[in-house]
Amino acid sequence: PKSLATLSFLLLAASLSVSLARPRFTPLSSEMVNYINKVNTTWKAGHNFHNVDYSYVKRLCGTLLKGPKLPVMVQYAGDLNLPKNFDSRQQWPDCPTLQEVRDQGSCGSCWAFGAAEAISDRVCIHSNAKVNVEISSEDLLSCCESCGMGCNGGYPSAAWDFWTHEGLVSGGLYDSHIGCRPYTIPPCEHHVNGSRPSCSGEGGDTPQCVHQCEAGYTPSYKGDKHFGKTSYTVLSDEKQIQSEISKNGPVEAAFTVYEDFVLYKSGVYQHVSGSAVGGHAIKMLGWGEEDGVPYWLCANSWNTDWGDNGFFKILRGSDHCGIESEIVAGIPK
Repeated sequence: PKSLATLSFLLLAASLSVSLARPRFTPLSSEMVNYINKVNTTWKAGHNFHNVDYSYVKRLCGTLLKGPKLPVMVQYAGDLNLPKNFDSRQQWPDCPTLQEVRDQGSCGSCWAFGAAEAISDRVCIHSNAKVNVEISSEDLLSCCESCGMGCNGGYPSAAWDFWTHEGLVSGGLYDSHIGCRPYTIPPCEHHVNGSRPSCSGEGGDTPQCVHQCEAGYTPSYKGDKHFGKTSYTVLSDEKQIQSEISKNGPVEAAFTVYEDFVLYKSGVYQHVSGSAVGGHAIKMLGWGEEDGVPYWLCANSWNTDWGDNGFFKILRGSDHCGIESEIVAGIPK
């Protein structure tokens, strides 16, 4: 028994030294970037935000994890032949919203963005590209009271539920004057010298819920509503998620963002350094393998100057950072 005790003590000491060996860096620092690139995992880091307060980054992660669950939809995936690579942008080339990367501005509205983006895609996909619409993140963000706290965070499942019961109007990007209710929170400047306002964590308040369209837009607010027929949770199972995406289009996923994710540039992201920032929701639109590493293909809502033109890949198949455990989706009416 004595040697056993010694052994378990040694194992404990070894595991402690491993966790202590992972150095701590200031978030967003060049030291963290250099460390990630030096340990040479499956992805490359760089600076996406050049003049932002850390409070701004924290605010972007506005998804409340482990919230209310929608009913589970089980896909029959028995005889499904899933391809090694799948990209919704190539599968449904006539649906332009699939190519789009939005910008949530200084507001924790990612929960509303992931939903509005995937719903826009699905409206197009399920109408065989006859209905092409940008679903309004603003309408969802400002009018869904059951979703949470607007710019201070919300639940993706509640967003999809709101779409099925209350419907959502159209609305494009900031200052686009597209649709009934375009987004009103300005994108901020990730670069050092640009024309957009700087990125501070002071973010604006949640926009007001107004039941009317921008001046000059027809039809009426009520007449512009798009509804979901059903909304549901997708099982936390790789094959289930793949069959859901390949059959019905992109889904909304939520995961824990760590400080290193903010520095993602290319490759397949996996957590290497830094502590948790918060919950974040994104649109998941495909999967594949890169140098033998399985990944999910996702669109972020931090503008195209973040990451890989606004998109990123994250480790698939091991519920990395919880990416597979909070998938929600729905079917348009």
